[in-house]
Amino acid sequence: MKTHLLPAFRLTLVLLVVCCSVYPLLVWSGAQLAPNQGQGETISHNGRVVGFANVGQKFDRPEYFNSRPSAVDYNASGSAGSNKGPSNPDYLREVHTRAGALLQQNPTLQFGQIPGELVTASGSGLDPHLSPAGAYAQVARVARLRGLPAGRVRALVAAHVEEPLIVFFGPAKVNVLRLNLALDKLHPRT
Repeated sequence: MKTHLLPAFRLTLVLLVVCCSVYPLLVWSGAQLAPNQGQGETISHNGRVVGFANVGQKFDRPEYFNSRPSAVDYNASGSAGSNKGPSNPDYLREVHTRAGALLQQNPTLQFGQIPGELVTASGSGLDPHLSPAGAYAQVARVARLRGLPAGRVRALVAAHVEEPLIVFFGPAKVNVLRLNLALDKLHPRT
């Protein structure tokens, strides 16, 4: 019995030191080398912090580009997905409800043209990005409600498409907060 307990006890102590001291210290040290010392990239508007670059926010006013739906109502203190599979009847009802609302807001869209991220929540529930297709799908509505030419709003979206750092390493994306702030600069809401 002693031959099993003593090694187990030693291993437990070693793992406690590594997992509770060494590893967190390494992660913290690495974060100090990152921009903002690992505190997150803030986005400011008129000298005031309005959000974080990697945390989604709710934009549901029709004159703005809508964010991706959130399973946690954009509560950054507890990120999570819905944990419902694509065959779950409650989930399907929720997705169809979101699609119906999106089609009502965007009458130029057809059901088959809806990008998936506009009606489904991300795994974290806090995704701040849309695909370019998700942003372009909303251009007609935003342009109409802002009284802007659709081409100008489409160009604004194109200017905010972030390409992957390395070619073929991730999809292109659009940060919704940055896009909506640029939209307000282009045409302030009334």
